Amino acid sequence: MGKIYAGARLRRLREERRMSQAELARVLAISPSYLNQMEHDSRPLTVPVLLKLTEAFGVDPGFFSERDTSRLLADLRETLSGEIAEARVSPNDLAELASRMPEVAQVLLDLGRRNQRLSERLAGAADGRSGGQGVASSPHEEIRDFFYRRQNYLHETDLAAEHLAGEIGIRPGEVVRALTARLADGHGVRLAATTGDRLHHYDEAARTLHLSARLRPGQRAFRMAIQLALLAYGDELDRHAAEDFPAGSPTHALARIGIANYFAAALILPYTAFHTAAEEFRYDIERLTDRYGLGYETVCHRLSTLQRPRLRGVPFSFVRVDRAGNMSKRQSATGFHFSRAGGTCPLWNVYEAFAAPGRIHVQIAEMPDGQRYLWTARAVTRHRGGWGEPGKTFAIGLGCEIRHAQRVVYSDGLDLANASAATPIGMGCRVCERLECPQRAVPPLGRALRIDQNSSTFVPYPVAGPPM
Repeated sequence: MGKIYAGARLRRLREERRMSQAELARVLAISPSYLNQMEHDSRPLTVPVLLKLTEAFGVDPGFFSERDTSRLLADLRETLSGEIAEARVSPNDLAELASRMPEVAQVLLDLGRRNQRLSERLAGAADGRSGGQGVASSPHEEIRDFFYRRQNYLHETDLAAEHLAGEIGIRPGEVVRALTARLADGHGVRLAATTGDRLHHYDEAARTLHLSARLRPGQRAFRMAIQLALLAYGDELDRHAAEDFPAGSPTHALARIGIANYFAAALILPYTAFHTAAEEFRYDIERLTDRYGLGYETVCHRLSTLQRPRLRGVPFSFVRVDRAGNMSKRQSATGFHFSRAGGTCPLWNVYEAFAAPGRIHVQIAEMPDGQRYLWTARAVTRHRGGWGEPGKTFAIGLGCEIRHAQRVVYSDGLDLANASAATPIGMGCRVCERLECPQRAVPPLGRALRIDQNSSTFVPYPVAGPPM
């Protein structure tokens, strides 16, 4: 095990828990001066101290490792790619900044994103788009970031939902009955079937929850659970949404709905029981969908949230994309980075899934930094129900770092130790470092192209030399 210098992260964790150096030193059974040296990177974290920290704070040891900064580093490289190329900042310098001074790196990242939004507004004003408003970060994108920053796990919400599940008797096969009784007895809400266009509608005045007759039992249960969350935990939803967004704003309203959706999933799939089943089935998604009577996407999304301290599941990244490469959902409990611009990688197996709907595709993928992941992908289709009516088709991807792959049934028969067996993918062509990729769709940023009328190459955008 190499030496771990994580002073900034240790100090941040201590300050978040509102502990003094003396208090934390007592917990760790070390002197305050020794702790001070570790916080200033004069001494590394020793194994005994690391074990005590993970036990005292309920965090994964990876919180203090280099991998903890991988998402921040990837965000910096994407958002500040132009500035980095112009200033000739080396990848090592950027990694050092993200590792040693994550707060400073986050400030630079926020400034870079503001600069991007300002540039987009100016470009919109120049060509007359949007009345000069340009293209800003959408509220839905901000909500995805809200969950992304929390690694797709809301501890208090998850505990509250599990407590309620035990109270009302949520069990496989009895979810709809338990939710119906709770809505009626606890909130005076009755259910009614509807054949209209809406999947569900709550009439507050009549205390009636209208559910589409087209919904399957699992879908009915999920919408009933959302409504129960809104009725029973409205104040808590407001408080959590207000952590990042001002009350009354569109982002606050969307965050409130997003947290209610999280609560609903945690209610119909209570953490401890679902975690136990997932471990028993080795994260076999189809077996879990059969056990709980829920859809493939719902189960995958819940699997990506199993990060409760001291009862962690496999840390998964979850993604939902359409045929055009639009990413409508992206959540991660890992360091995997989802590109914000320039599309995702066409070599990623989520796109292969569209060629064979209903089949689970498995891929070992390697990112440019050498980190490898096990990815599963499957296409799912939703229809309104009538012949000839348009439907929706998405690819659902679920991936974990290769070090966790043996816990997952989809790794059986794969050569996990052979790095050459991995498919090289990237964060998206716009910022990808794989200069020799024949699938690249756009030139790499910050690199001069080799343009020669007398020759051609298999690589679509050959570069002429080192970064500009």
